[in-house]
Amino acid sequence: MKRAVFPGSFDPITLGHYDIIERGLKLFDEIILAIGVNADKKYMFSLEQRKEFLEATFAHQPKIKIKTYQGLTVDFCKKEKAEFILRGLRNPADFEFEKAIAHTNRKLEQIETIFLLTSSGKSYISSSIVRDVIRNNGDYTMLVPDAVRVKK
Repeated sequence: MKRAVFPGSFDPITLGHYDIIERGLKLFDEIILAIGVNADKKYMFSLEQRKEFLEATFAHQPKIKIKTYQGLTVDFCKKEKAEFILRGLRNPADFEFEKAIAHTNRKLEQIETIFLLTSSGKSYISSSIVRDVIRNNGDYTMLVPDAVRVKK
């Protein structure tokens, strides 16, 4: 079985994430959406909310598992018997950042990182932009899956 981990904070999941995950399903038998927990990071949405957004978004997809983890992504991959890490790239800056992490992960655990380019119509979307739109009462709904809704 080809199993990949798609790690992230998903604060919140965006249509860019969704694009990469849906396209990744053609490459892998199973994708684990791994919500990283970092005690030093301030999140807009609670861990429970982020998990609920993912569960509702992919409720129809049996090849997707949703889990949380702390620590190194490679340790989580080893525990879950995942041979691949799936990552999306929006721009050259993403590539440079992700390349360094991929090299480190391969050195630590011999795990391969697979990069997919975000579709051109979604490459501008990031969770930080979505959070900024939400904070300023803008219409964020065209940037995220339908499951992501803020209660006012």
